[in-house]
Amino acid sequence: MQSAYLPATTDSIAQALEAKDHAESISLLYRVLENPSSSSEAMHIKEQAILNLTDLLTQEKKAEDLRGLLTQLRRFFSLIPKAKTAKIVRGIMDAVAKIPGTSDLQISLCKEMVEWTRAEKRTFLRQRVEARLAGLLMENEEYSEALMLLSGLIKDVRRLDDKLLLVDIVILESKLHFSLRNLPKAKAALTAARTAANAIYVPPAQQGMIDLQSGILHAEEKDYKTAYSYFFEAFEAFNALEDPRAIFSLKYMLLCKIMVNQADDVASIIASKAGLQYLGPDLDAMKAVADAHSKRSLKSFETALRDYRVQLEEDPIVHRHLSSLYNTLLEQNLCRLIEPYSRVEIVHIAEMIELPMDHVEKKLSQMVLDRKFAGILDQGAGCLIIFDDPKADAIFPATLETVTNVGKVVDSLYVRSSRIMA
Repeated sequence: MQSAYLPATTDSIAQALEAKDHAESISLLYRVLENPSSSSEAMHIKEQAILNLTDLLTQEKKAEDLRGLLTQLRRFFSLIPKAKTAKIVRGIMDAVAKIPGTSDLQISLCKEMVEWTRAEKRTFLRQRVEARLAGLLMENEEYSEALMLLSGLIKDVRRLDDKLLLVDIVILESKLHFSLRNLPKAKAALTAARTAANAIYVPPAQQGMIDLQSGILHAEEKDYKTAYSYFFEAFEAFNALEDPRAIFSLKYMLLCKIMVNQADDVASIIASKAGLQYLGPDLDAMKAVADAHSKRSLKSFETALRDYRVQLEEDPIVHRHLSSLYNTLLEQNLCRLIEPYSRVEIVHIAEMIELPMDHVEKKLSQMVLDRKFAGILDQGAGCLIIFDDPKADAIFPATLETVTNVGKVVDSLYVRSSRIMA
């Protein structure tokens, strides 16, 4: 009869890994974990079994089983050092994050672990799990709950003076305020992160995160040259670590070049040694936008947005700046087309610019209201009537200045007469 558990030995691990399929390997590893032995050697073997089991469950995309594994290991966690517990917990949670479509499960798992760590008084692990939970809530657009969690967490971490964790949390706070379009608070949080980072050694990945967030905030303020330098620093850090976030830094670098009318530089950056490592849809999308911008072609611009929708429109930062660029490009093209006319049919403008008539009509009415040019829309005739720019008459400002000066003289005379009478 087969025993309920396997001996906690290297032979048992080898037997599990050499099994004919993943299901059998997983079953054997579970049996190793069920061994009641708590000797130092057995504990080391069980740690190895946990790592192998985590990898296999991740490959099989069994997120619920990983969650169950964390619950099952709670007794084991009471027998090993807290640092090892934290490492195993983070490893399993990272494994769950690798499985697509598990956002809600990750939030639920983090909440469970927060309750457990609070009951077990494992403060440092709880703070790290809460930081992860806040990030997940932000990604899930549950901003109020994430902000509430972060505000309490920042106070706890500052009291314990854990500056490395504080940097992570404050960067997350900056991202959260940016998502809520509160730029002053986002900049203040980023300044706090820089202050904390200056007091300690910051790993390259964290420094890359700070530079990336700095670039995003500068780009939001239309300071694209400064933003480019920050994105470049972030790219250098992430590229050296082979971090997947390097592609986002590179994409934002190209975006900055396009926004400052240096779209011709995009091709040379992509063709560089560093750029060639990341060839793919993201860089193809930015190259298509750069080509459209160089040609001042709205049709090519819209084609790029349509062909690379995932890379351009689903990235909120790229989408926001490209929307602004598209509007500017559209206005410049419309002004150039209507310049020779005093009266022109809207249909004709739409044909020349190769855009739908209702879209062109809406944009022209907006430009009239914004005083981009002087004119009116005759919707009955379907025409745009353009007026000559009214020349300012110099007599009116001069008259106003004269009246203002006379007023000052009268006031001065009144003050003097009051003194004489006194």
